[in-house]
Amino acid sequence: MLIPVYKAISDISSEETGEVRNRPSESSLSTELKIEVVHGWGLDGHYSVCKIAQSRLSKAAAKAVEELLPHSANGDLASVCIWADRVKFRYHWSSPLHYIDTPDKLCTYRYSRDCKDEDGVADRCVAGAINNYTNQLLTYNKGSDQASTYNLTEALLFLSHFIGDIHQPLHVGFTSDRGGNTIDVHWYRRKAVLHHVWDTNIIETAEERYDDSNVDELVDALQKNITTGWADQVDSWESCSGNKTACPDIYASEGIKAACDWAYKGVTEDSTLEDDYFLTRYPIVQWRLAQGGVRLAATLNRIFE
Repeated sequence: MLIPVYKAISDISSEETGEVRNRPSESSLSTELKIEVVHGWGLDGHYSVCKIAQSRLSKAAAKAVEELLPHSANGDLASVCIWADRVKFRYHWSSPLHYIDTPDKLCTYRYSRDCKDEDGVADRCVAGAINNYTNQLLTYNKGSDQASTYNLTEALLFLSHFIGDIHQPLHVGFTSDRGGNTIDVHWYRRKAVLHHVWDTNIIETAEERYDDSNVDELVDALQKNITTGWADQVDSWESCSGNKTACPDIYASEGIKAACDWAYKGVTEDSTLEDDYFLTRYPIVQWRLAQGGVRLAATLNRIFE
């Protein structure tokens, strides 16, 4: 039996982990999965990652994803990619699984040092969660009794969301400022915190300027760049060292480097961030969204091959 990385089976109930012996009923997920469409990185960033990923799935992976998605998703992974954020208030144990706190100013990541929650419990971070839900999904269709142990629908939704999260640079940020959550800034004339700038404001501003506030135009632009300007990088994005199925340590190391080089750079308390910041940082956001989508697809293809 696979043991979740965040707690031993004996220490946590099946309700908390979502580990049930069958696929959840539609009614049990409907409240969280029938999501009101709103604009912002919270939805649009994750939507973009999952939309890109689903378009790149192998035949076997596409079939498995369609089978595992709740009926309310109508076969569209992107429509439920935000689910893991919606259930943090019900699955309180899942909150630390969305990010990694690293030592201030070091600009490095190391799993053994950094993947823990605020209580010091090891493996409770977004990299640990990606490993955990990857391992759960590997039981799908393997003729293993373990497959019935896990809620594989929730495992798919968690994994899809967390691969998006780990590509947002400030989800692998500094401990003291909680990934930019305590750094107050102005985004043009609006008050914000730095983390929210990267979660929401940069994409929101780009959509208003370039995409007629239409997330599908953002996705189309990213897809075009993946097949043209970034085409020579895609193979390296997809690869996973050591025959691993998922490689969150690579993504996290890239994340803290991007956080230092771009998110934190030039920002102090009460900074006003305008075009100089937006125009130089938006390409990084685009790049990380594209990487997240390509890597989610590659991971799901390896899981379900």
